[in-house]
Amino acid sequence: MSCVQTIADYALRSIGIGERLLPRSDFTLCQQFTLIGSGLIWNLYFAFLALLAGFFLANALAVAKTSPSRWLRKPADWFIFLFRGSPLFIQFFLAYEALVMLPRAGIEILGITIETSWLTRAWAGALIVLILNTTAYSAQIFHGALMSVPKGDIEAADAYGLTGWHKFRRVTWPTMMRLAWPSYTNEAIFLFHATTLVFFSGFPAFQQKGDSLYYASYFADKTFNPFVAYPIVAGYFIICTLILIGLFGIANRRLNRHLPGAVKRLKYRPQLVR
Repeated sequence: MSCVQTIADYALRSIGIGERLLPRSDFTLCQQFTLIGSGLIWNLYFAFLALLAGFFLANALAVAKTSPSRWLRKPADWFIFLFRGSPLFIQFFLAYEALVMLPRAGIEILGITIETSWLTRAWAGALIVLILNTTAYSAQIFHGALMSVPKGDIEAADAYGLTGWHKFRRVTWPTMMRLAWPSYTNEAIFLFHATTLVFFSGFPAFQQKGDSLYYASYFADKTFNPFVAYPIVAGYFIICTLILIGLFGIANRRLNRHLPGAVKRLKYRPQLVR
């Protein structure tokens, strides 16, 4: 089988398109690159949706954490402490055990039983855990940036007559984002790397069409050689991380566009002589 045919058969296998049976013998580099790359679709799925949902939830939590109302501030504090204080790996297992119990117990609303077994699947259950985890970490980052907004910016907004939502949207929030963005970039990278834990979490893959680590483990078990499949996974993640850094760098330059000379392009200057 040629490499082109292999790509056509397996490039989208992780989402149910193409050849259903995995190769059983004579494993080639093309097969490993193709199937592991196919599994990467699920890692990107987890990372993109978790970042998207977590970003908005984290903003809400950061604002709630600064609220003078105890009923808003305390739940936000407890949520952030709970998910930042416990390991993500443990959160996966606890969530899986909790979600497994829901289908067994059954949920009835107005006499109608609600189907909840889909929550035990990786595409839903694991995604929920990732969203909650990144929300807690991002909220703490945004809260720190919100507390660091220069007092002069707030006074200038007051002088222009901005109040309430208009002041937050036009002055406070953009400044908060500008201050928080470098740290939030690190959180985005961490979250993307954390998607590999879904493979070990207990949440079953969708019809046995797993993520990149699922296929890497398959090839490592069949060939008894982990030094090919796992470096391929690492290579894919390094490439995606560089793309992620580039995208967040564009957003960072956008946020700092009003500061002349504040944003400089990164230059690689190796220190050849100490």
